[in-house]
Amino acid sequence: MGALVNMEALILRNNGLSGQLTSSLKKCSDKLALLDLGENKFHGPLPSWVGDNLHQLVILSLRFNNLSGSIPSNVCYLRKLRVLDLSLNNLSGGIPTCVMNFTAMTQDTVNSTSSKNHGYTISTATSFLEIYYDFTSFLTWKGVDQPYKDADVFLKSIDLSSNHLTGDIPAEIEYLFGLISLNLSRNNLSGEVISNIGNFKSLEFLDLSRNHLSGRIPSSLAHIDRLSMLDLSNNQLYGKIPIGTQLQTFNASSFEENFNLCGEPLDKICPGEDPANPRVPTTNAGDENSMFLETLYMSMGLGFFTGFVGLVGSILLLPSWRDTYSRFLNTLILKVFTWWKQ
Repeated sequence: MGALVNMEALILRNNGLSGQLTSSLKKCSDKLALLDLGENKFHGPLPSWVGDNLHQLVILSLRFNNLSGSIPSNVCYLRKLRVLDLSLNNLSGGIPTCVMNFTAMTQDTVNSTSSKNHGYTISTATSFLEIYYDFTSFLTWKGVDQPYKDADVFLKSIDLSSNHLTGDIPAEIEYLFGLISLNLSRNNLSGEVISNIGNFKSLEFLDLSRNHLSGRIPSSLAHIDRLSMLDLSNNQLYGKIPIGTQLQTFNASSFEENFNLCGEPLDKICPGEDPANPRVPTTNAGDENSMFLETLYMSMGLGFFTGFVGLVGSILLLPSWRDTYSRFLNTLILKVFTWWKQ
């Protein structure tokens, strides 16, 4: 394979290949821009010659293999790298602090445009190449591949999820302003979420779940307007979830299993805050009194009408009642007339 010195893209994903990565690939240093060996059975360490020799790489995917050992700092020599996917391996150690050397990721993505189907223009000393590649299955969300297709922007992504990485998230990562996706989930990372994470104005996808991160959620996280997927669950974060236009719109599952975390969208109320008063329908006292009087008058009227009809009906229909009532009226009229004459 080393004889293919003019090779610009090598895609051997999901072929059941095994063994260690062949060092003959280092001879492709002048032109190789895309290397995808994901979903195979390669084992051993990530060789340092990848960073030392393959300086034209824009896309490096070695996901879902059996690579072990630490991530060599030499990988930071890949200044043109836009996509780094080392997820689903057995890598250990810390994340290199030199990640700020990924120059292509430090450029803001919000105003960048590209051709459809993710076209990457690669210029080398001897040629001008435009690569089109489908990244539909590159982004992994909660263990499931999620599509990412936005023809208006360059995908800039780091995925180191599902390894055994330890230590802090390096503060230097905050200089990668152009990142669209950052997935460090399912590792053993500790320390705090970087305070200036709000610098990632282009970030749409952030997964830091299932680590040992502690401290408060930085308030700057609430300032990332483009963020559409977020998972900070299963850590040791505490305090109140920052208030912002974005964070309260996510599902509570994005923050669950952080037992000392509180505030919306979680149901847990922060200490010192009053629970929201239940909304009780308010009624006007005057309306209540008016309704009571109306009911009373209706009852009295109905009772009077029933009694009157019953009495008059009996007088008109029963002869004995009619004669008795007539004599009563005559006697009453006579008494009233006699009293009036006196």
